[in-house]
Amino acid sequence: MSDGNISNTITLRFLAEPSDVNFGGKVHGGAVMKWIDQAGYTCAARWSGQYCVTVYVGGIRFYQPIAIGNLVEIDAAVIYTGKSSMHIAINVYAANPRKGERIKTTHCIMVFAAVDDNGKTVPVPKWVPTTEEELHMYDYAQRLMDLRKNIEEEMKPYL
Repeated sequence: MSDGNISNTITLRFLAEPSDVNFGGKVHGGAVMKWIDQAGYTCAARWSGQYCVTVYVGGIRFYQPIAIGNLVEIDAAVIYTGKSSMHIAINVYAANPRKGERIKTTHCIMVFAAVDDNGKTVPVPKWVPTTEEELHMYDYAQRLMDLRKNIEEEMKPYL
């Protein structure tokens, strides 16, 4: 478990490679979603000190394409914790490494649950917002939880 000194954020950085290209010559969405999952998992596992499983991915929004050769940065941050769950905000940025102007390309929220070796959920350390931005994100996570309840009700007949 976190000892309280573990950061609630992580950043992954790498270059977008030719193997990530789609038929339009840009990085395909599947590659971006894989990176998002990796960053979200790393953030959740680091915070909880446990193996974590993805419970929910929501509101994924692609704003801008990512070009091959761009420096990609994926920022993941714990923005809310439940008993065994962690809400992680993910932002993906891209920049031409020669120019350095970073643009936001993608945003989403993921929810992870910490589990033991038998797959049973285990408690996670409570995350407490301390800055104005963290309080804003904490409130954002709570609003999204309320919206998800409505979405789940709508989806019930199709499950």
